[in-house]
Amino acid sequence: MKTLLVKLLFVVTICVTISCSKRQEKAKSDKPNIILFVADDHGTDAIGAYGNTVIKTPNLDKLADEGVMFTNAYCTSASCAASRSVILSGQFGHATGSYGHVHDYHHFSTYDNIKSLPVLLNEAGYETARIGKYHVAPEKVYHFETVLEADPRNTVEMAEKCNDVLKSDKPFFLYFCTDDPHRGHPFEPDPWYTPNSFGNKKGGYEGVEEIVYDPAKVLVPDFLPDTKESREEIAQYYQSISRIDQGFGKLMQMLQETGKTENTIVIYISDNGMAFPGAKTTVYEPGIRLPCIVKDPTKNLKGLTNETLISWVDLTPTILDMAKVDFDKNEFHGKSFNDDIGIAKARNEVYASHTFHEITMYYPMRVVRSGNYKLIWNIAYRLEYPFASDLWASSTWQSVYRSKVAYFGPKKVKDYLFRPEFELFDLEKDPNESKNLAYSEGFEPILEEMKGKLKTFQKNTSDPWLIMWDHDSSLQGTGVDL
Repeated sequence: MKTLLVKLLFVVTICVTISCSKRQEKAKSDKPNIILFVADDHGTDAIGAYGNTVIKTPNLDKLADEGVMFTNAYCTSASCAASRSVILSGQFGHATGSYGHVHDYHHFSTYDNIKSLPVLLNEAGYETARIGKYHVAPEKVYHFETVLEADPRNTVEMAEKCNDVLKSDKPFFLYFCTDDPHRGHPFEPDPWYTPNSFGNKKGGYEGVEEIVYDPAKVLVPDFLPDTKESREEIAQYYQSISRIDQGFGKLMQMLQETGKTENTIVIYISDNGMAFPGAKTTVYEPGIRLPCIVKDPTKNLKGLTNETLISWVDLTPTILDMAKVDFDKNEFHGKSFNDDIGIAKARNEVYASHTFHEITMYYPMRVVRSGNYKLIWNIAYRLEYPFASDLWASSTWQSVYRSKVAYFGPKKVKDYLFRPEFELFDLEKDPNESKNLAYSEGFEPILEEMKGKLKTFQKNTSDPWLIMWDHDSSLQGTGVDL
């Protein structure tokens, strides 16, 4: 009798185990894989799908054809480390201590009580893996299970190193971050008029077709001077982006071969705008309005263009939502746009918060875009606008600086370097942000309304720079951890 009972218990245990295993497998299969592909300093100016007829980006263009392309997607700070902390935390950098660059003597690190996207996904059963540029700290806050190594300038090699992750038995989150098209070392060319390489090199990279552009044929954005130096550097920038495109194509080919395409969400973004003066490190449109292409095979949305306003602070809650992971919405400053992907104008406000790039570049700016109006508050407006070291040394800027010409593109050099406290633009009528309405008659009500929105935003996101409004010290702490 005892023997029979033991056998029955054994059979029941096996059945329960198999049943649980099947339920777990079903739960796994219900969760999509997610690839977040992040370029370094890539603006909307240099992707075919966004209107550039010169650059060759067939794989990114295909992604746009198969998904949704956002035309009003914004980072919160046009600086690499600060932006990446927001992408992976869902909180503004001024609230997490991620004020600027994390590396070397800058040392801006995220508070260790923050729970980041990879940690939350890992707790929910995802395999989390990263490759390429990291640029956030501390590691225990932004912890990934798997760290893959490859040349971050060779995106084809990077893709090949992701093979095991793509074949994972678990749902996976792959954080794929290139060094392209960031400016390459050395930042200070010799002679000064030599264009930066943007990571390009003679002979190219193994497995990557070298695509070279004629400087005479590149498209010079309106905010830049149309000079020999600008064109030569833009040509190098284009070449670096074509390398990204090939690596992205390789990754998509490998994904197709695994048979997981129909259960994998792919998101392509950049951390900030192109590495030219007037874009990167500024909060003007070329610095913070960026590419964002989302392909979600679980939604029947293909070849759509979406004008709704979204922000990188929304990415963490959005990805958690896509992954069907429960989370407390109050833990994030951003809001999931997963349900808004197919809605053209679901949102009408975004905010930006820039404080540092390098530690020597103190120039805090806060931004609100509401509808077509955009307000920039230059908190340190009495200071000369600081240059990132690589942008200062660029031949594009040096050609203007050394010749002592009055204009940098459409703006006067003195207006670029010395800015008013407030800049108010109507982006529908003035997309190039050339006419400041902040001190124009008749715009006082709009200016005051936008200031009010900024103050509310700062209070809601625990921004220490709230004190700069009439010495408001409501967020001032005691200096003692309680």
